[in-house]
Amino acid sequence: MAQYATEVIWSRGEQNFLDNRYSRKHLLRFDGGVEVPGSSSPHVVPLPYSDPAAVDPEEAFVASLSSCHMLWFLDIAGKKKFRVDRYFDQAIGIMEKNTEGKLFMSVVTLRPEVIFSGERIPERAEIEKMHHRAHAECFIANSVKTEVRCEPVYNMR
Repeated sequence: MAQYATEVIWSRGEQNFLDNRYSRKHLLRFDGGVEVPGSSSPHVVPLPYSDPAAVDPEEAFVASLSSCHMLWFLDIAGKKKFRVDRYFDQAIGIMEKNTEGKLFMSVVTLRPEVIFSGERIPERAEIEKMHHRAHAECFIANSVKTEVRCEPVYNMR
């Protein structure tokens, strides 16, 4: 069993708080020491109480799925001796209401574009198999109810 820890730090400071007019800016600290500014999404809590330059939980969720998929894809491609030069994913998450009227991340669509080089360049079918396997192995995708789609962008140079 592995354990993962983060710290989420927020402080009221001089804000009233009880009037609901307080900053949602906070700090996300990861076990390696990296600190990332966090905030609620401006889609959820209006400015100036959200910080659009900070990472919101919804963005972090989408990034987590995308990152996990990429790491598995790179591992699979490397073991198959396909040299990956670049991996770019412009992932999108859709938030909507469920049947109980609660907002949830209903779909996350990954759109990875992978550039290969070398003597062994995979065919489209092999790339699709690697993406399918990466999705099946992704710890994060296996942990959520959200539908996670993978729609690779093919740039066969």
